[in-house]
Amino acid sequence: MNHFLRDLSPAHQVAALFLLVFGVLAIVSTVTFLISLRERRNAMHSESWRRELKVFQQLLSTTWFMVVVFWVGWALGEGVATLLFALISFLALREFITLSPTRRGDHRSLILAFFVVLPIQFILVATARFDLFTVFIPVYVFLAIPVVSALSNDPHQFLERNAKLQWGITVCVYGMSHVPALLLLSFPGFEGKSAFLVFFLVFVVQTCMVVQHLIARRFAYSPLDAGPRMWRWLQREPFAPNVSQSFNWVSWAVGMAIASVVGALMSFITPFGYGQALAMSLIACVAGSMGHLVMKALKRDRGIPNWGPKGMGVTGANGLLDRVDALCFAAPVFFHSVRWYFGV
Repeated sequence: MNHFLRDLSPAHQVAALFLLVFGVLAIVSTVTFLISLRERRNAMHSESWRRELKVFQQLLSTTWFMVVVFWVGWALGEGVATLLFALISFLALREFITLSPTRRGDHRSLILAFFVVLPIQFILVATARFDLFTVFIPVYVFLAIPVVSALSNDPHQFLERNAKLQWGITVCVYGMSHVPALLLLSFPGFEGKSAFLVFFLVFVVQTCMVVQHLIARRFAYSPLDAGPRMWRWLQREPFAPNVSQSFNWVSWAVGMAIASVVGALMSFITPFGYGQALAMSLIACVAGSMGHLVMKALKRDRGIPNWGPKGMGVTGANGLLDRVDALCFAAPVFFHSVRWYFGV
């Protein structure tokens, strides 16, 4: 079987990978649906168990969304993939800005962000101008935004307004633009297989987030219920309860460890060796998990449970930013780590 896969063309290898992933997701989704259907007809578990099942279904839907997006991007080619991620970036930025108060004096800066900065950033990615696209936003845009804002003649909360917009551009445009940039990296002997690199990044980060979340929820700390003795070490109080009730260092470490090992086992689909894949997985998971925590802090600051309140289309993207926030942080760190280490 392994010999057969190696004899396939790069395009057929990537297609086989997506076929396998879609098959696994279809099986898991079917089983989860049947369990939820049975619970609705004849409840056999507690309310807390049903809440955990709902959370798992939400994580599963996020995984479906990400896999479908990357499959469409790969199937339609690098140019269309870049355009697709530009659209996702646009919707994510719109979601971020919609739930942040703006003033009339911000209108010029917003036009600059959406219709100038975002297209230029992804054009630079599509043309593989790596040296320029990595500094375009942190240098040129961050200097231009406050200048445009100052020209609007509105000094009220000037620093806060500009910092908010710059932060949204950093996460939603700069971070997301590094995902299609991975498709353009060229490794000797790895030509035509860059989609594997994107899949590797998404899979390990999503694995880390799912494992961390499930462990924290399953072994939630309670002073009245210590739980089984053998699992008691997993029960920890939230480290930053005002930001996240599901983040503690033990569940985080377990999620990191499992995702990193999974990444190492997937080294055969990447240009990395076993140890290199382990290290790159660890780097991506640290960035992604910490980024997810940062975005939770931003949501608490805005007083909302998620970017698309209760799954409704209030912002026009139905909580898209909740699905890609970890990836927006992990992608640039992963991209530059790969480029620096391998010199590509």
